[in-house]
Amino acid sequence: MINFKDKNVVVLGLGCSGLASAKLLKGLGAKVFVSDRSDDKKQREYTDDFKKLSIDFELGRHTKAIIEKADYMVISPGVPCNSEAVEWAKKKNIEIIGEMELGYQHCPAKIIATTGTNGKTTVTTLIGRVLEKAGKKVFILGNIGTPLCSCVEQMQDSDFVSLEVSSFQLETIQEFRPKVSLILNFTPDHLDRYKNLAEYLEAKKRVFLNQNKDDFVILNYKDKLLRSLAKETRAKVLYFADGSSSFDESKFNPNQLAVLKVAEVFNIGLDVCQKVFKDFKGIEHRMEFVRSINGIDFVNDSKATNVESTIWGLENSTKPVVLLAGGRDKGSDFSTIGYLIKEKVKSLVLFGEAKTKIKNSLSGVAKITEAKDIYEAVDLAFKEAKAGDCVLLSPMCASFDMFSNYKERGNIFKQAVNNLESSCKVSK
Repeated sequence: MINFKDKNVVVLGLGCSGLASAKLLKGLGAKVFVSDRSDDKKQREYTDDFKKLSIDFELGRHTKAIIEKADYMVISPGVPCNSEAVEWAKKKNIEIIGEMELGYQHCPAKIIATTGTNGKTTVTTLIGRVLEKAGKKVFILGNIGTPLCSCVEQMQDSDFVSLEVSSFQLETIQEFRPKVSLILNFTPDHLDRYKNLAEYLEAKKRVFLNQNKDDFVILNYKDKLLRSLAKETRAKVLYFADGSSSFDESKFNPNQLAVLKVAEVFNIGLDVCQKVFKDFKGIEHRMEFVRSINGIDFVNDSKATNVESTIWGLENSTKPVVLLAGGRDKGSDFSTIGYLIKEKVKSLVLFGEAKTKIKNSLSGVAKITEAKDIYEAVDLAFKEAKAGDCVLLSPMCASFDMFSNYKERGNIFKQAVNNLESSCKVSK
């Protein structure tokens, strides 16, 4: 564990992770400086907190002289490890860790870390609720929206953390060692950040890097690539969806099967899990029903930031779809969804930076219309749809071209849908 008392620490990247890191470091006696090269309304929302805590910060730049004098650097998940400021720190041999590693080093609770390309938020939430139902005190944290650093000072060693873990967060771990690690699936994503799939997989595999024989790694048996990782870990390997359960696995989806395997590790019964599954209404921005207008359903799947996630959304749609898609491309091959677009989608409405690439990839597969923003996309989709159809926002792309995150994108979609009320008879 790093002793930060009286050390100069630069936190790179503002936002909720940067704020959580800075607060924890301040409490540990560090001399904290926060630096973010962006300077906009979103960043400035956090500055009052820094002023109250007497934490120095800068926006719109990184000052090289300040960074080079640091003893340590803590970087937020969105900051690439090859960014200019990080390279300055590396050249000065400044130790660099991420927010999640910082939180882990001061976390007394047992951590269940969930990663994978899709389904992380749902599984992380379900694990937390199952543990709560079993009488445990649980913190549901990580990439799901609340940083680990923000809660570690409230924890005891009898508590649990259900932690959603991204590949970005895993890039900067040192000692991070969850009691249980879980890899749900692996499909192409973030190829704007990683050179290839192999590099992306290496980042994901770091979730079990420090685990030993007293820990558990849970892998998706139906994914041959993930199944093969068993030989690379020192932890006890368990599989979900392998057909070995004492119950009928066909009655559960893959996310639920993963949760059931975690419950097995902690001796939590099937009946507890089933109660949680029955009561679970899903998560916001993931196939979230917004409302029905004139017989047309509007569904918010803003969390679908890659092609595979949109494939899942379409496969679970039972009505003809008018699909809203677009945003910032992450190096995706949009042609791979063409077969399903042809089968399920009557019309495509595209917006954002990637709309031209998506249009070129799917030309001739379905009718395509382009919109200047999400408000116009909703209007165009409503004109295209008929009673019995579903207008589905499932972007296949990151949100950062037009929004601060997928949540803002989803909320604005819902706002645009609700704006239709003024000219339509709306049924809830």
